[in-house]
Amino acid sequence: MKVELQRQAFRLASPLHTSYGTVSERVVSMLTLTDEQGVTGVGEAAPLEPYDGVPLERAERALEHYRPLLEGAPGFGDPLQQLLDACRAIDDLPAALAAVDIALWDLAGRRAGRPVAELLCPEPARSVPVNATVTAEDRAGAAEQASAAARAGFGVVKVKVGVGDDAGRVAAVRAAVGPTVGLRVDANGAWSVPEAVAAIGSLEPAGLELVEEPTHGLENVRRVREAVRARVAIDETAAEPGAPGAGAADAVCLKLSRCGGIAATLEAAAQVRSSGAEVYLTSGLDGPVGVAAALHTAAALLSDGPLAHCGLATLPLFEDLEDPLPARGGEIALPDGPGLGLV
Repeated sequence: MKVELQRQAFRLASPLHTSYGTVSERVVSMLTLTDEQGVTGVGEAAPLEPYDGVPLERAERALEHYRPLLEGAPGFGDPLQQLLDACRAIDDLPAALAAVDIALWDLAGRRAGRPVAELLCPEPARSVPVNATVTAEDRAGAAEQASAAARAGFGVVKVKVGVGDDAGRVAAVRAAVGPTVGLRVDANGAWSVPEAVAAIGSLEPAGLELVEEPTHGLENVRRVREAVRARVAIDETAAEPGAPGAGAADAVCLKLSRCGGIAATLEAAAQVRSSGAEVYLTSGLDGPVGVAAALHTAAALLSDGPLAHCGLATLPLFEDLEDPLPARGGEIALPDGPGLGLV
């Protein structure tokens, strides 16, 4: 196969402020695999160093290490898992393995003339419910964004907390969306256990659908969950060995980049469900390829059970990007084209 690597940059329309820092631009590495018949598959390596501690350069080095192996492969076929395992033996980096996995699935779908989701399960969902993300730091701006999301049909809005006037913004968002829209907050592990318990207690009157990653670490999350009424989810903590199936939280957020691709995410989701917890997928501010891959994965998972609203409506956060996967009525439709369905 022919192997190509190229960086792609996306600038956010407004900086996203989180407890781990401010993100103004997103840079990912695109992997394109082309077989002997000229059919291509595209994957995306999308680590986010402030969030997951993995520099993009590190992922690119791993992909370069995989290059000889990929160039010698005949294309997608039954040995998908063997090829991924061989890449993992060279350099076990999930963000890079995700790019290979996604590209191979895209290539397989294009060769078969079918969407990736239909390769993953017989009857995938035709659309995936998603949440809107409120990025404004001030109360008025947050209320305006949340009100617009509710009018657009989003059933859940998400607010970053652990950054400034949390209680004021969360209260303003609740007032703006009314009582029927779910309100999710995401601390990105900003708090210690006592801080998390106190902060959640101050936010609970607004009515919380989920509190995502209030603190880091399975045992710390367990302690917070035992002390609050709100439902608790893990995100970053899901990277700990055994965390998806540990039953430490009410819900688990999975990301393809962190899991190592579509196949590994499906496996992790099965572990979550076996523990009795709810699962959902989110974008780590991925580009269109990463979001499309997660959308196909979510559609396959929905055929087998419920998902919490997924955090995949993030492409509108980028400026000068025509969104190929727009949310309508709070859901993103599964593309019906072959592979990932992107032009």
